[in-house]
Parts: sequence; C-alpha cells; structure tokens
Amino acid sequence: MARYRGPRVRIARRFGTALFGLTRKSTQKRPYPPGQGAQFRRFKFSEYKKKLIEKQKLRYNYGINERQLRRLMEEAKKSHEPTGMVLLRLMEQRLDNVVFRLGFAPTVPAARQLVAHGHVRVDGHRVDIPSFRVQPGQEIQIQEKSRQNELINNTLQNPTLRLPSYLSYDGAEYKGRMESLPNRDDVPIQVDEQLVVEYYAQRL
Repeated sequence: MARYRGPRVRIARRFGTALFGLTRKSTQKRPYPPGQGAQFRRFKFSEYKKKLIEKQKLRYNYGINERQLRRLMEEAKKSHEPTGMVLLRLMEQRLDNVVFRLGFAPTVPAARQLVAHGHVRVDGHRVDIPSFRVQPGQEIQIQEKSRQNELINNTLQNPTLRLPSYLSYDGAEYKGRMESLPNRDDVPIQVDEQLVVEYYAQRL
C-alpha cells in the first residue's frame, strides 16, 4: 500500500482523534467524520473494524506503509516484552519520528523530507534513511549549513509537541540525544496497541 498523500485533516476526522505526526491542524471545528451528514449519523463498528482503525492510526501517524508496519510487528513479536509496547517503541525510534519529536519539523512527513535531503546527522555522520533506528546514547543534529532553514527554525519556535522524556535537546547546537528507550507514556496519540496486536494475530 502506497504512502498516503491526500487531505490529512480528513484522516484525523475519520478516526476521531488527533494525529500529531500527520498534521498540526485541529479537528475541533468539525469533530465528526468527513462526509455529507456525518455529524447526524450513528456509527456502529464491528470488532474487526475497531482493530483496523487502531492499526491505521499508527500507519498514518508515523507515515509508514503496510509492509513496514507488518515487518515491525514481526520483530516485536519476537521480543519477551509486551508486543504492543515494543511495536510502539520501534516506531518512536525511527529517525524521521525522532527528528519530529525534537521539534525540527512540524510533522513526520516534513521530518522525513529533512532526513532524505541530507539535513540530519547521527553521531556526526550523515544519515538519509528515514527508517534508521536511533539507539539510546546516539546524538541527532542538524548539519551546520542547514541551521538557517526557515522550516526548522519556525518549528523550533512553535513545536507541535512537548519534548518526550526519552530525548534531551541542546538548542545552541541544534542537537538532541536519545537518553533512553521510549516508553508507553511517550506515545502522543490515543491508540489501543493491543487491538493492533490482535489484528495481526492471524495474519503473521
């Protein structure tokens, strides 16, 4: 399944929750699903659809496709820790997400573009792979010639989210550090990861 490139607020309205990684725009003005007369309808979801919705929340918020999510789930299942927690941790560790959480970009798609265009260094080395997995102790820095980038500076002045507990930030050096592995409280979206695990239970 290809990466979504359509209207982003529409997706947040469909799921009835904010997807901070996908868009900064609020759904408060229209807190109901898209579509004519949607605010007057009563929706009843099957158990399958509930699981599907939770899975899709992760896909859209972290900007990954179905194949990538499936691979992360396969890896999470091999852990001795709770599968859902490990899955969320693996997604939080993606470089594009870390760049977003440090406040260098307003959304995950914007952070992915910064990484892909070579603006980001990890431990002093240029890394242009958005799915690169950041480990505790590694430093993420905007390279010097990119520090005048208007997008980066505007976002640093008005970040989308607060800095999570697993990251530290040095504003003078445009540098952040992963201090520890992400925990459940660091995940910014409302999602039931156990339903995601159940969705894949018979598909892997």
